[in-house]
Amino acid sequence: MGVEVRTEGITKSFGRQNIWQNITLTLPPGEVSALLGPSGTGKSVFLKSLIGLLRPEQGAIYIDGTDIMTCSHKELYEIRKLFGVLFQDGALFGSMDLFDNTAFPLREHTKKNESEIRKIVMEKLELVGLLGAENKLPGEISGGMRKRAGLARALVLDPEIILIDEPDSGLDPVRTTYISQLFMDVNAQIDATMLIVTHNINLARTVPDNIGMLFRRNLVMFGPREVLLTSDEPVVKQFLNGRMIGPIGMSEEKDEAQMAQEQALVDAGHHAGGAEEIEGIIPQMKATPGMPERKAVGRRQARVREIMHTLPHDAQVAIQDSLDETDNDDTQQIPVYHDGGYDERHSDRG
Repeated sequence: MGVEVRTEGITKSFGRQNIWQNITLTLPPGEVSALLGPSGTGKSVFLKSLIGLLRPEQGAIYIDGTDIMTCSHKELYEIRKLFGVLFQDGALFGSMDLFDNTAFPLREHTKKNESEIRKIVMEKLELVGLLGAENKLPGEISGGMRKRAGLARALVLDPEIILIDEPDSGLDPVRTTYISQLFMDVNAQIDATMLIVTHNINLARTVPDNIGMLFRRNLVMFGPREVLLTSDEPVVKQFLNGRMIGPIGMSEEKDEAQMAQEQALVDAGHHAGGAEEIEGIIPQMKATPGMPERKAVGRRQARVREIMHTLPHDAQVAIQDSLDETDNDDTQQIPVYHDGGYDERHSDRG
């Protein structure tokens, strides 16, 4: 199972510009978490801090119990081996074919022979659906295939933590759904701790077990999907519905007068834009039939049941309905976004 990642009061600035401050959260081991927030809120900076590429000025970052802010360079080198990272553009070497791109970490960081490397690389390429494309160059394949190749490379060292930066960048909605399905399948198979940085509403609503929200240099909320999807926190509700009404503005934040003016327009019948508000909790994407059951679901739901009594009544009702549906649902359903709403398509991919 993946390992726990925990931050305590971390603060990051570039010169006089404060990016975020006092961020405290725990990524539960083996679960898929997502970090949301408007563009420019430091989501990618947070990812780079977790792996030690950027160093916060304050706080602690515990990876499997070790604080990477105070550990030695040798310890940090070993801890980084726990990570696999999927960058926005896949970060593939343009002059190498997909096989050599995927094999690169094994050749750099292990003493495995070429026969062992070939076996591992072909397994990972098969896992991401690229078997048969191993001799192609990155420039010869689509953006979605490059993402999958980047994921294969991130998986070759069998990481216990996978960091994924803006997986929908450059992809259309259909291919974003396919890559999202792939994340669920990978989590089902290796039970890794996963953190996805995104501002994609559909992905945020349907993929992660846990959701966090960065806004105004602070972590607004972090918790199980059921809690965030039923939250009345204005910035969370606005973001997950993609609406103009709320604290998030075009530049950074709005003043009270602008918010009041926009609300008056809505009250008068003006459309606020964004996705259709959904009653209840949208079903979570599941692993493809034939995959192992995702153990993360049971662990998350146990936590939700423990804290449910602390939530507002309406949230409790919606969450209980959602849990009951999950308990009774033994079919594979993938929520698909179209025309401002969702439906559930049964997967026929085995």
